[in-house]
Amino acid sequence: MPQPQLPHEEWTLVESPEALLQAADQLANGLGPVGVDAERASGYTYFSQAYLVQMSRRGAGTFVFDPTLIDDFDPLAQAIDDDEWILHSAIADLDCLQEIGLTPPSLFDTELSARLLGMERVGLGAVVNELLGVELAKAHSASDWSKRPLPHDWLEYAALDVSYLPDLRDAMHDKLVDAEKLDIASQEFEAVLHAPPKEKPLEPWRKISGLGRVKNRVGLSIARELWIARDQFAQSVDTAPGRLLPDSAIVAASLQQPRSMSELAKNKDFKGRASHSELRRWWLAILRGKKSDDLPSLRTAERSAFPHHRNWERKKPEAHQRLVTARAALEAESERLNIPLENLLKPIMLRELAWAPPEVISDEAVALQLEKLGARPWQRDATSQIIARSFVETQ
Repeated sequence: MPQPQLPHEEWTLVESPEALLQAADQLANGLGPVGVDAERASGYTYFSQAYLVQMSRRGAGTFVFDPTLIDDFDPLAQAIDDDEWILHSAIADLDCLQEIGLTPPSLFDTELSARLLGMERVGLGAVVNELLGVELAKAHSASDWSKRPLPHDWLEYAALDVSYLPDLRDAMHDKLVDAEKLDIASQEFEAVLHAPPKEKPLEPWRKISGLGRVKNRVGLSIARELWIARDQFAQSVDTAPGRLLPDSAIVAASLQQPRSMSELAKNKDFKGRASHSELRRWWLAILRGKKSDDLPSLRTAERSAFPHHRNWERKKPEAHQRLVTARAALEAESERLNIPLENLLKPIMLRELAWAPPEVISDEAVALQLEKLGARPWQRDATSQIIARSFVETQ
């Protein structure tokens, strides 16, 4: 294993195009994979852009880039366009990195590696502590990174978050080799890197927390219009929707169905940063909800070709039995491989198979159907025989 990159405490803040060119040159002349991280302002801003980008490489050092002061990251992208990038939970940061022109040519995901290795805790601090014996402070993980100027201790936290990634990657690589899981991990990394955009829900407003308390269509219509009004306002001021009007306030108004703006204002549960300063906005949304000719269904619209699996036992008992039997068998295999069940096979894939299995059940037929559903080769090898055998048992 290469010698650890030391000292980890040294880092450089990059705040200009000129400084970026110098950092890109240093990173291009470094050695081995590049540790990469990004800080967003989730929970504070509406949009999920990167407010900091951190990179670290042996022989080059650690750099913290400020995207609010740098328009063109192309020189940096070109400097490391042939090198492996190390990220912890890449799925969380790839979008915001790609927005500024930074896309990894190849990937090593330390969080995903921790899952495949069956580690109990997979957060960055936990795995760095377990594998490198270093304790990382997580004091600023939920901070508002859109704030400027950023305090020095925040910047230092961000730099340390990325500076250990090259060492962590090497330690995890060795463990994956020892566990004979390196090929599995490589397939998973490729899948993350080339994953299609996440499909948007048909009715995103149904995600309102506590909406299950609203039992009538007019109330749901009010909730929908309030959600739309909140979302549009949040976009216009680039603020997280829940900071302007929390879900609990939307549910309270939907249950109350107020008859006037003053009645809404008197609702003690209708509170939030913009609940009263934007009262007219919310009242007009409530009126639209009350008067709508397009009242929403009491049930969520589904894209899936089959109903929620909690109803299978009543609607299609044979599918329910296939699902239960196969899931139990996969759980046993998950324990044997020391890989979480959701990583062994996505639950939605098993449900699709159980609802509509191949006409003639065999290992090959199940594997083919899994391939069509997007299962990786290692997943098909690990699960197709188990699923086929379970389905046959229920016939």
